[in-house]
Amino acid sequence: MTPMPINRMTRATRCAWGAMALAILTPLSLGAAEPAPFEMPGPALDILVMRGDQSLPIAQVPSLSEGDRLSVEADLPTDQGARFILVSAFLRGATNPPPKDWVQFAETWKKKDKDKALVLTVPKGARQMVLFLVPDTGGAESVLSDAVRGKPGEFVRATQDLNQASLDRSRLDAFMLAIKAQENSHPEYLRSVAPTLARSLSIKLNEDCLSKVVEMQASCLLDNRESLVLADVHSSSLAETLTGAPTDLAMQLASTREAGYGFYSPYIGVVRDIAKIFGAFSSPQFDYLPTLSVRKPEGISLLLNAAPSFQKPKSVMVVAMPAIEADSPPRLRRAGDAPVCAARAGTVLPVEGAPLIFSTAYARDVKLALKAPSGETADLSLDARADRGGYVLTGAGLPPAFKGSVEGHVYGRWGFDRFEGPDFMLQMPDEGGWQVDGDDAALVVGRDNGLVLKGGAPACVESVMLRQGDGAPRPMDWKVQGRDRLALTVPLTDRKPGALSIEVKYQGVAQPAALSLRSYAQASRLDGLLFHAGDKAALLSGQRLDQVESVEAGGLLLRPDGLTRDGAVDRLRLVAQGDKGAGEAGSEMAARIRLRDGRTVTLAVTMAAARPQVGLLSKDISLGAPPVNGKALALNGDNLLPDNGQLVFSVRAGEGTKLSASDVIEVARMDEDAAPIRLTAANGLRLEGPKVMVARLDPKAMAPALFGPLHFRLLHGNEASDWQPLVTLARLPQIDAVACEGDAQACTIRGRDLFLIDAVGATSSLDQASQVAQGYTGSALKAPAPLDGKLYLRLRDAPDSVVTLPAA
Repeated sequence: MTPMPINRMTRATRCAWGAMALAILTPLSLGAAEPAPFEMPGPALDILVMRGDQSLPIAQVPSLSEGDRLSVEADLPTDQGARFILVSAFLRGATNPPPKDWVQFAETWKKKDKDKALVLTVPKGARQMVLFLVPDTGGAESVLSDAVRGKPGEFVRATQDLNQASLDRSRLDAFMLAIKAQENSHPEYLRSVAPTLARSLSIKLNEDCLSKVVEMQASCLLDNRESLVLADVHSSSLAETLTGAPTDLAMQLASTREAGYGFYSPYIGVVRDIAKIFGAFSSPQFDYLPTLSVRKPEGISLLLNAAPSFQKPKSVMVVAMPAIEADSPPRLRRAGDAPVCAARAGTVLPVEGAPLIFSTAYARDVKLALKAPSGETADLSLDARADRGGYVLTGAGLPPAFKGSVEGHVYGRWGFDRFEGPDFMLQMPDEGGWQVDGDDAALVVGRDNGLVLKGGAPACVESVMLRQGDGAPRPMDWKVQGRDRLALTVPLTDRKPGALSIEVKYQGVAQPAALSLRSYAQASRLDGLLFHAGDKAALLSGQRLDQVESVEAGGLLLRPDGLTRDGAVDRLRLVAQGDKGAGEAGSEMAARIRLRDGRTVTLAVTMAAARPQVGLLSKDISLGAPPVNGKALALNGDNLLPDNGQLVFSVRAGEGTKLSASDVIEVARMDEDAAPIRLTAANGLRLEGPKVMVARLDPKAMAPALFGPLHFRLLHGNEASDWQPLVTLARLPQIDAVACEGDAQACTIRGRDLFLIDAVGATSSLDQASQVAQGYTGSALKAPAPLDGKLYLRLRDAPDSVVTLPAA
């Protein structure tokens, strides 16, 4: 049976869980009822796991293994009134019932330890383990044994989901405790620590809470807390032990997630699944009450979401034990590749990817193994701190023998086994000082200069200051570059040439290390000025051309109009002021170049030959074939080229220009620097003679980005003519029909690509025209009723033209 889709689940259902009521998810617009939270304290269990000659409390054991020996005892109060039977059951998958001797019982009220505790060995082939606390009832043992062996799949899934929910709950509890601990701290502290906590524990953070007044931030962050838990790959993999296909309706429903991570958290999804499982196989004698395991140093305490019943049907508390499988070490990785400074106590090694290291005791005895370049080694203890975003060195820092860059490796115990964490590069200030990286240390005033310094511990740099003469020190921008370099930006825009000092201060070191350098004034290097006869623009090449203020040449005053850099060469475009153009080709002159610092440089210039001149001679637009099933648009004027038409145009060369078969005509958009199309003798360009050339332009062969006003220019040898307007290329919508019924005040235009229309009106002046919204995706447009049997359109590609559409 296929589960009902989420958007069709509108009727609430109740599951047979004592006092717990759960509602099937309704559509998002109507909201959804959440299951009762696990907030009721239950009994505790003392559980010890022995593997070989090692023993650990259950709180430190992420998974069990075949051959493990367990001691399980209920920690009940001395005045406990109701008698409980403690039951253990090993399982071996959803479709493989366990043998009878895999279900064991202990009477918790007995005086002798051997009678009230379970001493177990994980049998070969077991894959899951579950515990039950059931009120003493005649025949309870046989009923539970038959239930476990009769429907093992339900208990397998319950064990899996309760494990996952308990692990997720541990992250939620760690987040809540940390937030509450900071509730009365410095007003701004919670604002900075909450995002780090959320990242560390994989908790959904409500960013809006941090903008509230300080007194309301903590309570806001903890609103709807059960929905804060996000998916965690590692906790899911620890609990994922079910194999084999579900065999009945309850299991099919239980394996269906009612919501994605964007609405309900996995934590709530798991609780809802368990409700379905237990509701499906509860009996008149027993109801199964799920519990979440809160790990304590000596064992676990249980959390309930409903009060147990001691009347029929009596409540059976179900406790999930860790999966029986190979340990899955945390997928711990370092957050970022930058070196970490260990100059101060409490150094943080940022890690991510394993929220359970912060919320459980699975990872223990975690240390940082250090190895200095000299070969000396040391192991330092680490403490997992979710509020700091990683592991924190618990001592005073690195031993004194470790200076400069030191390699570090995180390792520890994950349950009974060793796990390997990420590697880090740690740094400590040394006495080696700093030096300029590379041979070129020239600093030029009048601009910001990039500078790279090489030293022993850039991650430990606290500040970098620039000092010149007796002036006050000025802070500099810097960033760590690799393991031993510091990239600086030296601000010399308003400085004078001369000696200067760069002071680099380490954390924890009183005196900064000073590096003496000198700044220089660098005049622009002028390589040449290219000036074509008759032009009003020139091109100056060289270096440091940002210092050029103006150029006087041939009686013209030219000013900068755009600087570009081609490798180490600057190219500065200059534009003449006024209407006069450059003089005759071959004339020689001295160009006076004025720099911003007031200096003037003279450069000899020979006027180059005039650039090629070409003009539009004529053009002819051929319209495309009319649509077979639709209405043709009438284009007005001779400057509008439809995208289904063709353009044939001719150009005439100006004086001094002789056309050749190797010439090229480029066509491009006027309003942007889109790549032009090139017309050559091979694709639409024919030479009539040395003065006239004919070109054919087919919009269907052009790039899709070429539309709207187009212009053209001639490429003749190594020179190019000026751009000149050519035509407006308009993309046409497809009009299928125009419907105007009776005396209606409006018509309806139907078709495709209607977003190409900007406005539609009843007159050619487009007075009171209807505007078409940008990005319109519909297939029908409302239009005013025509006055003369026609509608008039303004296209987005041709805003200066009007296109006619017959309305009849």
